[in-house]
Amino acid sequence: MSKIISSQNIKKIAWLIAGAIFFIIDRYLKNLAITSNQSYDLLGDILAFNFIPNYNIAFSLPLNGPWLIAVISLIIIIITAYLLLVKLRPLERTAFSLILLGAISNLIDRLQYGYVIDYFDLKWFTIFNLADVLITLGTIFLIFSLSKKSHQ
Repeated sequence: MSKIISSQNIKKIAWLIAGAIFFIIDRYLKNLAITSNQSYDLLGDILAFNFIPNYNIAFSLPLNGPWLIAVISLIIIIITAYLLLVKLRPLERTAFSLILLGAISNLIDRLQYGYVIDYFDLKWFTIFNLADVLITLGTIFLIFSLSKKSHQ
């Protein structure tokens, strides 16, 4: 019984719940952005909330086309297979889970609308959504975990 309620299992469950909450909030904000025709300043001239269709890849990098959905789907399948087949450390599992949740949310948009719904407009930098944040955080966690592993 103590193995089931270990602190490590509680951390895993907490990260999964946090990721799921961010996924749900991202889906809600995307729906709000696409149905609202208004822009809202969140931090003065720095950050605004408004709907912007993103036909490109993350952070509006100019990579697009119909084959992009296939590439994203393949990446999701590879990550999922890797998660199922390989024993991962908790930080790596968290990293891949965050990347997977963000990728799935953006893939839903691409399949439903043909573009990703971005809604945070960070002036002078980029336009993004919470799914992009999940992918970015997951990538940072993964790099950190792998760099720790290589130094051991």
